[in-house]
Amino acid sequence: MSGQILITGATGNVSAELIKLFEQNQIKVVAAIRNVEKAKQFLPASVELRYFDFQDPASFIDALHGIKKVFLVRPPALSNVKQDIFPFLDTCQAQKVEQIVFLSLLGVEKLAFVPHYKIEQEIVRLGLGYTFLRPSFFMQNLSTTHAAEIRDRQAIYVPAGRGKTSFIDIRDIAQVAYKCLTEAGHLYKAYALTGQSALDYFEVAQIISKTLGRQISYVNPSILSFILHKLREGIPLNFVIVMAAIYGTAKLGKAALVTDQLSQLLGREPITLKDFAADYKSCWQ
Repeated sequence: MSGQILITGATGNVSAELIKLFEQNQIKVVAAIRNVEKAKQFLPASVELRYFDFQDPASFIDALHGIKKVFLVRPPALSNVKQDIFPFLDTCQAQKVEQIVFLSLLGVEKLAFVPHYKIEQEIVRLGLGYTFLRPSFFMQNLSTTHAAEIRDRQAIYVPAGRGKTSFIDIRDIAQVAYKCLTEAGHLYKAYALTGQSALDYFEVAQIISKTLGRQISYVNPSILSFILHKLREGIPLNFVIVMAAIYGTAKLGKAALVTDQLSQLLGREPITLKDFAADYKSCWQ
């Protein structure tokens, strides 16, 4: 298995945690990287780095040389998946990749408008061996995407209303991905991965407030206000629209599903938001 697993999005949240697990278990993996020199600063020296860019088809063959399994993460900026992701999937098929573990989205089978749905459908159409990980909202969105507003404005600004969300820690997702890439029995499976409870953002703000010892408020903007706010921050329109749509599903109560699939896979309960907040406290200080 050593050196036969390619991890895309290697400097991103979930992939970086996944690489840590392979490092801890002394299994060598290959990281698909757009900027190899920069990545050397962040990734362990034992990880083989290969140049790869979804928008550069010339990079696909070398990146996939000797690869049997791929951990696939869609870069958030790439929303035209037919143009930017499908050519890579075609190459995976041609190179006889045996399994793609795709980081998808909870409830994606009912969300035909999101890029993840189209990617899943194409993987199935091509006849590729797959495992679909369908996690709920990442807890780490609060320590990355929303870190500055929590730290500087004492606020969480998302248009999710009072809808509840079954937040999941990326460390749990990475453990499931590791299991699916290193054990038999996960081909042609789709796992709905959630935390052990569903919370609304008022409850999230309360938990973070208690952790930090200062008041964090949940600002509940309209969808339009959220879109305009994110555009002013310089985020591309296509990305903002996908974000707004996903938060809209939470507002409608469609992100509240809680499953036990993670605990069945890992043999333990998921990490709680309270534990996450304690571990990531420094992000908001």
